[in-house]
Amino acid sequence: MNTSARAASRTAVLVCQGRAAADGRAATSRFADPVATRLLRVAERAPVNEVRAGTPPQGWQARTTYESVRACAEVVVPRTVAIDEALRTRMTGQLVILGAGLDTRAWRLPELTQTDVWEVDHPASQQDKRARLTEATDVDVDVHAVRGPDEDAALPALARSVRFTPVDFAVDDLGAALDAAGHDPSAPTTWLWEGVVPYLTRAEVRATVAAVAVRTVPGSALIVNYQAPSVKAAAGRLLTRVLGSSLTSGEPWRSLWKPRRMASLLAQYDLRVVSDDTLLALTHTLAGPARGRTSLRSGRVAVAERR
Repeated sequence: MNTSARAASRTAVLVCQGRAAADGRAATSRFADPVATRLLRVAERAPVNEVRAGTPPQGWQARTTYESVRACAEVVVPRTVAIDEALRTRMTGQLVILGAGLDTRAWRLPELTQTDVWEVDHPASQQDKRARLTEATDVDVDVHAVRGPDEDAALPALARSVRFTPVDFAVDDLGAALDAAGHDPSAPTTWLWEGVVPYLTRAEVRATVAAVAVRTVPGSALIVNYQAPSVKAAAGRLLTRVLGSSLTSGEPWRSLWKPRRMASLLAQYDLRVVSDDTLLALTHTLAGPARGRTSLRSGRVAVAERR
């Protein structure tokens, strides 16, 4: 693939749709993302509203999109809760989000008011997000308002600062990009790597961990979401690619990791895993539905620290 000509990530849009569909409807005491829907464009909100209303559309294509958003909502709730809670207990003055996509944390977490946030992503995806932030408007949905009617249309960040840092993980130097964006490698950093690892080759994953480790001092933490091998999940992904029945079918997974192998990789760079849970186990703590058990069982969130 010609990465320089790559389009903005469709997976990022689907994940944002999943969060918007779940907001105010799932695990309400621990999950909320009222910002997500504001980053979606009109056509992208339609299946979100259908999922929220529980009204599947007619027609094969529309129903496929509906089911994709519904299934994504089920996955992103425990994943988001696990990551947000890990962030709250390990927050430093610097947060680097690797492969940020349409992440909303800098705009919705009050715990980030004393934190500088670096959003690292492919240039095409980052350009798309910045356009969406500029276009963001109030949306008539049954969740609490994000801003008052007199505020500026652009979304105000809660974080102390947000620094957009374009990086193509396949070819660019992450360290050089962060240096140029003002990241301080001598200060503790919280690193968040969500929804990216499966789309990188093993060599790219290793290179990214190495680049992170060079800039990670004691007191820092890495929160990483990755996928473990699963025959059922692999078969499902292959089917959607063959049929072209998913918006994300052109974005294949390139590496899967067993927990022991991920822990071993991180340990090579002096990052010790202190927790590693499946999304299914996390779902059980939320007392939520778990229809998509295959995705929930293979999806994982690990936290590693440097002491």
